[in-house]
Amino acid sequence: MTTHQFPPGFLWGAATAAYQIEGAATEGGRGPSIWDTFSHTPGRTVNGDHGDVACDHYHRIKDDVRLMADLGLTSYRFSIAWPRIQPTGSGPANQAGLDFYRRLADELLEAGILPWATLYHWDLPQALEDAGGWPARDTASRFADYAQLTVDALGDRITHWSTFNEPWCSSFLGYGSGVHAPGVQDGAASVRAAHHLLLGHGLALQAVRATTPSARLGITLNLYSMGAASDSAADADAMRRIDGLANRFFLDPVLRGEYPADVVEDLAPVTDFTHLHDGDLATIAQPLDFLGINYYSRHVVAAPEPDAVAKPSCWPGSETVRFVHRPGVPVTDMDWEIDAPGLVETLRKVAETYPAVPLYVTENGSAFVDKVVDGAVDDPERVDFLDQHLRACHAAIEAGVPLKGYFAWSLMDNFEWAWGYTKRFGMVYVDYETQTRIPKTSARWYADVIRRNGLAAQ
Repeated sequence: MTTHQFPPGFLWGAATAAYQIEGAATEGGRGPSIWDTFSHTPGRTVNGDHGDVACDHYHRIKDDVRLMADLGLTSYRFSIAWPRIQPTGSGPANQAGLDFYRRLADELLEAGILPWATLYHWDLPQALEDAGGWPARDTASRFADYAQLTVDALGDRITHWSTFNEPWCSSFLGYGSGVHAPGVQDGAASVRAAHHLLLGHGLALQAVRATTPSARLGITLNLYSMGAASDSAADADAMRRIDGLANRFFLDPVLRGEYPADVVEDLAPVTDFTHLHDGDLATIAQPLDFLGINYYSRHVVAAPEPDAVAKPSCWPGSETVRFVHRPGVPVTDMDWEIDAPGLVETLRKVAETYPAVPLYVTENGSAFVDKVVDGAVDDPERVDFLDQHLRACHAAIEAGVPLKGYFAWSLMDNFEWAWGYTKRFGMVYVDYETQTRIPKTSARWYADVIRRNGLAAQ
């Protein structure tokens, strides 16, 4: 019996990212990215792990697409590695790189799976980082050139395009705390990077629409539900600050053409915003065909401790704000609180507060410690996580949210950035020594949800 039926045509997908799964880091003319450099720098990743081989998806696309088809996916969200298309971040396209993504798209289409491409999932060509990276304004223009070149070449096969995945991570983790590539710790640089990522988004939409007007274009933001640790005014203000940096600093310019005034004020000790030029916000606020929302957890925020000392942080201007866990709330292997009601809150807030745009949950998933027992992987915690969050999606739709699809993170276990291969998010287990794929219990459960276009009775 199916109780929570989803609308006809609801998109059922899974997601991955190029550097996390492709491998073949030096094949097919691919140039080095900031993640190649970062992961090969001692001390940057757990166990010194890197993406040179990863899941070897570059050589296994037929088998991996067959896995997707067996799950019944109706869409697959993947990213295109900029260094495969432009090894140095500019100049003509590398045809071998384009051909790889043509083969992937053709395999997907033959299997009846909609290809959904992300143009940037954190792998900036190293040559562009050497020239200043995202804190440099020119990188936004280079991205627009790359986006136009790529969509022009692949737009006959791929219709849905996200410009960026989680610009908060690229800017504030990459240039603020330095825990992601390129590993810079500079609050002012992180704010400039955030602005230039958003500017690159707007410039790319303008460029692509000029040559491929049929393309469906959007951006993917990682958003969080928010809570204050107590009813105190100090905790409430701390929550406001983090909501501003995590959510509104990206939603407001993309959907309203403005930065939130309170966040600009919070950032005054960090930057004077001279990097914001006339016309930038109008460029950023290009009409969207969709907005992708990545949701994993809730932030519960508390005021700083007395005499707290600011350290390099992914929260520029709010470095001493504290994050706490609520007693009794379960967490994933990433130590992230599991909060499915927060997904309803997040979706409703976007739908009810901002101009109307079709919404997709473009990532949602969980890391747990998975083990192979007698050739199988049972992951009931992940099944429960997915079930809770899909019920939240259904509740949001019932409340009037224009939610059109859901992409589970992730299709398969992969290189989890600075955590290397120590965290597993996949519905398909990957033995990195043999590259054997083992669908977990969650994969079979998700396949049943897709077949039903809904959730079974509890």
